[in-house]
Amino acid sequence: VEPNATIREIRLMLHKLYPQWYPARQSIKLDPKGKSLRDEEILQHLPVGTTATLYFKDLGPQIGWTTVFLIEYTGPLFIYFLFYFRMPFVYGLDERFTSSPHPVVNLACICHSFHYIKRLIETVFVHRFSHGTMPLRNIVKNCLYYWGFAAWLAYYINHPLYTPPSYGKKQINFAVIMFLLCEAGNFSIHVALSDLRRNGSKTRKIPYPTKNPFTWLFFFVSCPNYTYEVGTWISFTIMTQCVPVGLFTLLCFIQMTIWAKDKHCTYLREFKDYPSLRMPIIPFLL
Repeated sequence: VEPNATIREIRLMLHKLYPQWYPARQSIKLDPKGKSLRDEEILQHLPVGTTATLYFKDLGPQIGWTTVFLIEYTGPLFIYFLFYFRMPFVYGLDERFTSSPHPVVNLACICHSFHYIKRLIETVFVHRFSHGTMPLRNIVKNCLYYWGFAAWLAYYINHPLYTPPSYGKKQINFAVIMFLLCEAGNFSIHVALSDLRRNGSKTRKIPYPTKNPFTWLFFFVSCPNYTYEVGTWISFTIMTQCVPVGLFTLLCFIQMTIWAKDKHCTYLREFKDYPSLRMPIIPFLL
């Protein structure tokens, strides 16, 4: 291997020798317990001498992130409708194909559907993934999470005994406005992040606010897309005043905080001039 060889070239060499291990399945490291080397890294720039020992691990069958997201987000969209239209096997024959007397139930269905349709559109037209694939075994776990929670939420929101929010239209209208603002903010951040990789580059860059006011949250947090996402589910919780939705929102917040902290630490590690005012997900707090 030449000193100026990239890790991607080494992966391709290995794939040529062992066709069953295509590049996406390969994890190549300098240390068995270290992080996988990136495709663009050059051998002679790594902390090695005239000879280098690289460690290989088979990551198993992989699936593309675009396919992953399409599967994850299509499920909740259609599962919710099974409960909204009160299919006979859900609430019983007496309630089959009936409609809820509460307008907020219809509004919740519209908002839930809008959220996942937006995600599907972003997956196809907006997102640019730094990692092309995910282990195939993870798709089952991810689908159980998204699909299972969608069924749980929909069951209670569309239940014949569901009661509307305590403060009526004022609470619902406030929640809808908050929901739409957070969805617009989330979409704006995804577009801004996508623009950083417009030329197909996988090099990590520091995201900065643009002329779009929704991106100004970059002044204070590293991952405003997660901030807006949590805000979306908080507003949905206020709108429906449903305990399962609140629990789902709490789990989303915990998981996204973990992701945001990890990404924030990566920014700090890779960029010495990274803005010091930023926090991972909540301005000035967390």
